[in-house]
Amino acid sequence: METGRVVYKGQIEPLVKLIENTERRQLLEKVADRIRSGTSYQEVLSALLLAGVRNVQPRPSVGFKFHTVLVVNSCHLASLHGPDEDRWLPIFWALDYFKSAQADEARKSGWQMQAVDESRVPAPEKARSLFVDAMETWDVEQADVATAALVRSCGSNELFDLYANYAVRDFRSIGHKAIFLANAWRTLQVIEWQNAEPVLRSLTFAILNHEGDGNPAESDYEVDRPWRANEPLASEIPIDWQSGDLSGTVTRELIASMRQDSPVDVSKSAQQAIIDGVNPQSVWDAVFVSAGELLMRQPGIVGLHGLTTANAVHYLYQQTRDASLRKRLLLQACAFNPLFRGSAEGRGNLKQLSYSEWKEQSEDSTNELSELSENISRDKMKASLQVREYLNRGNNPYELIDEARRQVFLRGRNTHDYKYSSAVLEDFNSVSPEWRNDFLALSVFNLKGSGDSMSNLVDRTRDALQS
Repeated sequence: METGRVVYKGQIEPLVKLIENTERRQLLEKVADRIRSGTSYQEVLSALLLAGVRNVQPRPSVGFKFHTVLVVNSCHLASLHGPDEDRWLPIFWALDYFKSAQADEARKSGWQMQAVDESRVPAPEKARSLFVDAMETWDVEQADVATAALVRSCGSNELFDLYANYAVRDFRSIGHKAIFLANAWRTLQVIEWQNAEPVLRSLTFAILNHEGDGNPAESDYEVDRPWRANEPLASEIPIDWQSGDLSGTVTRELIASMRQDSPVDVSKSAQQAIIDGVNPQSVWDAVFVSAGELLMRQPGIVGLHGLTTANAVHYLYQQTRDASLRKRLLLQACAFNPLFRGSAEGRGNLKQLSYSEWKEQSEDSTNELSELSENISRDKMKASLQVREYLNRGNNPYELIDEARRQVFLRGRNTHDYKYSSAVLEDFNSVSPEWRNDFLALSVFNLKGSGDSMSNLVDRTRDALQS
């Protein structure tokens, strides 16, 4: 008999249970058996996400073990764009990782998502106001039941705009709240919407995470200030703000500003550029390239999250129907970059190297993808300069992107390999042509090369599917 934990609707519950209850050393083979018996890709993807939502909580941080949920869409994107014969590799990697996260949660807390308290779920006409009140006051219990009522009564577009108002309002968990909204929403467009309620309850729980701080509604923490400051700035941007011209000069000025100025000052510079007639795409170019610059200056966990967060906020910006929210999201994306810079400085070893200085360096390159891939493993700085030269010679960037993705399939060993590569390889097309080659070259600092060690799950996955 089921306990009080949430139970999924439709035909997906048995497959979720299989993933939950099968030992890690047997899971890939058991899922492969189901696939051969007719279980679809969509069903496996759905069960993977829902198993993570039910068994792993976004506490004490929206990260760490919770990456088992955050990484699902990244693995899906990798699967869609990878070679047909290796389509299952990212998904099977994520299945194996889920067992690690599940065991970690069971050992530390024993937490599982419980069914919503139906006696407290508000009437549909009260759902929105109660949800907004709960999110503004950081009331977890009220927000949970209001979420259930919202999902049952509101359309997906209205829900998305509501969540986008809160997923980027603070810098806690270095961008993972925005990443969760973007990735969960994208996955929900692929799987059946009928189980959106527990996914969004988990999202609500994540957004309200303020571990280590008092109630943010009653305080003035540094991580909350940019969002508040950006509201009046966004309101001053004119109605025709998206009709301006591209400006490489402004992009370069904003990159320099993100390297040295405060979050609010960067937002003000971006706002003024748009008021002066610069297209917001030039601001996004600065966001993406600046994030790449920070990763170059300090390869590792902070820098890579600057890029995955930029990817997530850009997705929210593209998807929302609310023009005022779109302006505020753009300004918040600008503010996040100096916040990431501050986090990187706190870790030390931040190279005194700017994007403009990197542009002045050169390196003999090659037209052979295999040689570039080897160099990515050996020397990231040298490889980034070679990739820039390779692209500037007119070589096909999509062949390089395909090769980079293939190496993640074969050598990806942690969630960030998939989250990062799916984000930056997608964002190559989100950057203006003038900046694309540089952006892709800077992404090398966290990509896999052919000299990295192979994942031990590659052969196991292939054997399981061929048995």
